[in-house]
Amino acid sequence: MSIRVVYTDLDGTMVGPKGCFFRAEGGAITLDPAQALTELHAAGIALVLVSGRTRPQLLEAAQIFGADGFIGELGAIVGWNDGRDSEILRGAMPPDFDQVPESLLDQLIERYPGRLELHTPWHTGREVDVMLRGRIDVGEVDGWLAETGFAWLSMRDNGLISPAHMPELGVAPHVYHLVPGGVGKGDAVAYDLKRRGVSPAEAIAIGDSASDLAMAPHVGRMHLVANAMRHPDITALLARYDNVTVEAGTVGAGWASAVRSATV
Repeated sequence: MSIRVVYTDLDGTMVGPKGCFFRAEGGAITLDPAQALTELHAAGIALVLVSGRTRPQLLEAAQIFGADGFIGELGAIVGWNDGRDSEILRGAMPPDFDQVPESLLDQLIERYPGRLELHTPWHTGREVDVMLRGRIDVGEVDGWLAETGFAWLSMRDNGLISPAHMPELGVAPHVYHLVPGGVGKGDAVAYDLKRRGVSPAEAIAIGDSASDLAMAPHVGRMHLVANAMRHPDITALLARYDNVTVEAGTVGAGWASAVRSATV
């Protein structure tokens, strides 16, 4: 069946070091991702950006890359029609809450001194989720949230970032998103496919993290760029899926290969 939609993560997947579309790992200049994007548009296949970024950030990125829509804040916001139309997916968030309580967030960060902090300055301007960085056990956090009466919240791992963000850790930190249960990239992709009237078999997804793998059950094929395998939990998670391809190339090179699989 022909592919009609490509859902793609941005940072660490479609774009390389420092968010540059024209740099491979190591900093070398490459035009291969841009050529693959041109081929995607020429084939008439819709591109949807799926990211932890905010609505304004994704609106701008969608214009630059010619994307047909976006999914932001790790699945909490779905946008289309050049951003004129959108839907906030609240998941398990109770009606009397609009955001994660600041008091709870303060307690959570205090629980992991030196190991968890806001992902400044990118944590600002968010409508639903909270963006953090550090090195923690997400299952342990979810258990603590349930014990404190916030079982409707969940911590999601959105991949590795540069050690320069938290050099005191001694290892590469992860980016985390604190979101309501039932909110995720996979749930948002399912919502968007239904809205479009497109079957899962007519879509692929591309990513580099555990949160990206959540898209796999909702598309025909899931592609991981090679740098995804540096994530300590990815190998074990792969055993849950039978439709995942790990590309040979990292970031833009792997992304371009995945995109071309949709245009042949």
